[in-house]
Amino acid sequence: MSEPTFVTSETRGRRVVLWLDNPPVNALGHGLRAALLAALETADGDADVDGIVLAGRGRAFIAGADIREFGQPPQDPWLPDLLTRLEALATPVVAAMHGVALGGGLETALACHYRVAGPAARLGLPEVSLGLMPGAGGTQRLPRLLGLDAALTMMTSGRPKNAVAARELGLVDALATGPSAEDAVTEALALLSRHAGDPPPRLSERTLDATLENEALIAGWQERVAKKHPGEAAPVAIVRAVAATLEGDYAAGEARERALFAELMDGPQSAALRHLFFAERLSAKVPGLEAKARPLGRIGVVGGGTMGSGIAIAALNAGLPVTLLERDRGALEAGVLRVKNGLEAGVTRGKLSAQDMTLRLGKLRATVDDEALADADLIVEAVFEEMAVKRQVFARLERVAKAGAVLASNTSYLDLDALAAGTGRPGDVVGLHFFSPAHVMRLLEIVRGAATEDDVLATALAFAKKLRKVPIVAGVCPGFIGNRLYRVYQREAGRALLAGATPEAVDAALEAFGMKMGPLAVSDLSGLDIGYAARREAAPGTVDLDAFRVHDLLVEAGDKGRKTGAGFYVYADGKKTGPNARLPAFLEQAAADAGVTPRTLSAEEIVERCVYGLVNEGARALAEGIAQRASDIDVAYVNGYGFPRHRGGPMHHAEAVGLRAVVERIEAFGWEPAARLVASAEEGRWT
Repeated sequence: MSEPTFVTSETRGRRVVLWLDNPPVNALGHGLRAALLAALETADGDADVDGIVLAGRGRAFIAGADIREFGQPPQDPWLPDLLTRLEALATPVVAAMHGVALGGGLETALACHYRVAGPAARLGLPEVSLGLMPGAGGTQRLPRLLGLDAALTMMTSGRPKNAVAARELGLVDALATGPSAEDAVTEALALLSRHAGDPPPRLSERTLDATLENEALIAGWQERVAKKHPGEAAPVAIVRAVAATLEGDYAAGEARERALFAELMDGPQSAALRHLFFAERLSAKVPGLEAKARPLGRIGVVGGGTMGSGIAIAALNAGLPVTLLERDRGALEAGVLRVKNGLEAGVTRGKLSAQDMTLRLGKLRATVDDEALADADLIVEAVFEEMAVKRQVFARLERVAKAGAVLASNTSYLDLDALAAGTGRPGDVVGLHFFSPAHVMRLLEIVRGAATEDDVLATALAFAKKLRKVPIVAGVCPGFIGNRLYRVYQREAGRALLAGATPEAVDAALEAFGMKMGPLAVSDLSGLDIGYAARREAAPGTVDLDAFRVHDLLVEAGDKGRKTGAGFYVYADGKKTGPNARLPAFLEQAAADAGVTPRTLSAEEIVERCVYGLVNEGARALAEGIAQRASDIDVAYVNGYGFPRHRGGPMHHAEAVGLRAVVERIEAFGWEPAARLVASAEEGRWT
């Protein structure tokens, strides 16, 4: 097998086009860096060459660094050094970007003297999503090109710009008329002609002054990232790197950037986010699954409530035609209105145009007639979470659904095998547990029943991909992966109350840890009566009733959470206004009933109990085969339950802390550590 060339040179008159060729996306690995440097120096040293164009083979200009090299010792030429030498060339260089230019790819373009983008190009610095920051001059060159505010917005959000927006910002100098790499090269050559004889402009030579206005802007950004990204190191480091160039010059800022980048690369947050990067790509893979998906044309949705309408919106947004079925005309009209409102919200936020909304609504068929589902390839029921109700729906679906149609349940907790057994086609049944709002939340928990056919599972995974969801595959047990573990998390929050913690202390501890909301505030939001009803239907001995005694006392007093204006907290117009004045008496009563003497719990203990409860139950789910791999649990909790991304998920967090230390704390709490956790602790990683 021949060695890859990485870069090929093509002469166009007195210009040279250097074609980057490192499939599939021209990642800036060592081979490409070395070849590019050699090609640049050869072209620059040729007296007959008066212009250089960088262009990418395939679908990308440069998609970024080679993530496989992260954490490894740098190999010369290191990207920052390569780009310093590129920018210093006497021959003008144009970046011709027909596809994505992300991370190190955009930093390469910024080191070039001019930039051209094709209509399909997307330009961005998304390093923050991996707990990193631009580390090859991006934090220094981009502010000099766009100004502080626009540059900081791009870098701290990580969101890329399309070609038109990039041109409006001044990120590129010209737009190509066509989408191909050759189109971009053609425009780049024309741009070189327009600037023939001009000295190459270098962003590093521009100045950023430490004016009062700029210093105030930096101070404002420091406050903004602290508020918007609590606990996250990368956005803070980005602002610090930009601030450094105001305090000195380009060289000082670049040196600060490199030091901050190294700190982040070696830090726990980047390790956690890189773990998630790979985990979210692995979660859709099922060992041994080779079956092809069944056709996915029309989607049926039974139930137009909050969840059903959200599923319908998600499918419409994916370009799929949808049949929405409701029990009567009133419910149907309400469901259609929810779908319209959801799409209109997308228009308001600029996610889609009014024309797009009209096209999507045109693919919606609303009906009260079961027979309208006869042409659906996949039907999702999203009715009330009650076994008898869902069985009735499945009986109706079995009657009207065509042969080969996939029958899916959105159940979040019920026994999927029992649902499937009630049909004459259990192999066609699969669980599709969406998270609310279904058209927004990324997670889709796919539940594989005992009888689920392989091609049905493959179809569910294909559906998730079509909807741009992050799937995890779970086995059948109460709550599957997500809610099975979440019940333990909530149990430990309840036990903390019994032990003497206040709701404010419990929620504050978990929010400081990085959870989007504290567990008791979440209970108020979802409705305390839902858990109350579920506990009364649970099999005896399967629920620690003492842990939820305070919850139950609130419900019995009529305080069911936000919807009644009071739960653990009191609310006015849906907003929390303070603690529930009746709660202290309930806390005292619950502790007395459970025979617990209240004490003061530290925030650290509250977090450990709740998070290690997740970890211990996760280990049991792994041992039972309910979860395929520990990283799937991390994917579920980050994308569905508000676990902080920068901690990588509960299972990764436990590894980072040390599994042996987690076992010791669990034993100190008087719990029995899961056998899988103990065995993994011996290895120092999840096995």
